[in-house]
Amino acid sequence: MSIGERANLIEVRRSLSDDDREAASASIERTQRHFNEFHGTMREAYDAMTAQTPVADGVAMESVANADATGWWIRPRAAPAHRAILFLHGGAFVLGSAAGYRGFASQIAVRAGVDTFVLDYPLAPEHPFPAAHDAVRAALRWLANGGIREVALVGDSAGGGLALAALGVDERPALNVASVAAFSPWVDLALTGPSFHSDATRDAVLTRAVLANAAAAYLGAADPADARASPLHAIPGRLPPVALQVGTEELLFDDARRYAAAAAEQGNTVKLEIYEGLHHVFQRSTHELSSARHALDEVARFISLCWAPDA
Repeated sequence: MSIGERANLIEVRRSLSDDDREAASASIERTQRHFNEFHGTMREAYDAMTAQTPVADGVAMESVANADATGWWIRPRAAPAHRAILFLHGGAFVLGSAAGYRGFASQIAVRAGVDTFVLDYPLAPEHPFPAAHDAVRAALRWLANGGIREVALVGDSAGGGLALAALGVDERPALNVASVAAFSPWVDLALTGPSFHSDATRDAVLTRAVLANAAAAYLGAADPADARASPLHAIPGRLPPVALQVGTEELLFDDARRYAAAAAEQGNTVKLEIYEGLHHVFQRSTHELSSARHALDEVARFISLCWAPDA
């Protein structure tokens, strides 16, 4: 592990053990085989894949469906009533569901000891931009109206981008956002990152065509540089503390690095963890990878340190 620190940006690089290298390769092979052999729609296949993350012990789950928010509460024992994590799932804006992500969200909820709401935001192309962004804003208002006083925003991939976009330059959240944690966030739908275009990038999970097609499906005729879709392009100087995690083996590697550097330049406090040799949202593989468990421990610790002191 190496740590670099300059001003308000802390960058941590974590090396990959031989055991995790083998486990990561096996996990990728199983995922590829899953999609090749799955009988059903792509959305069903993606949900079945994300649902492989086991549900943590000691949580209760509650389905929610109302005019303001649809999704699932994940409630660990003895969680405080005034705090919550709002979890925003990945899937490139076209895939994913709260039900499929319950296991992953539960792993964060129990580590942080905080009730976690996994939001079902509307998917493209049926619901193009800015539908997902607007759903996140509505969910924040709903949480505030329900008595939540402070929230941590957590998301992976497209969900990480949504979490950061919810704190855009011209928008104020409905309640205090104490922190943001994003796994491999997709923050630039214009797809300008060097790692996206480099032949040296060996992403075994995503392809350039998948991301380009998903961006087109979500954006429609909208500007890909609109900060509500691509928060990299307009970062405010009043963000809560931000934690980003990314693997070196992914197309979105430079999305995380560029966002971290630009946010720090705006005066924000950012922690960037880079995991050598790991793939897109490796944190879901909590059973197979010690790196995944370590990464979630780090995120939970970060979230816990950022809450306002209890009166």
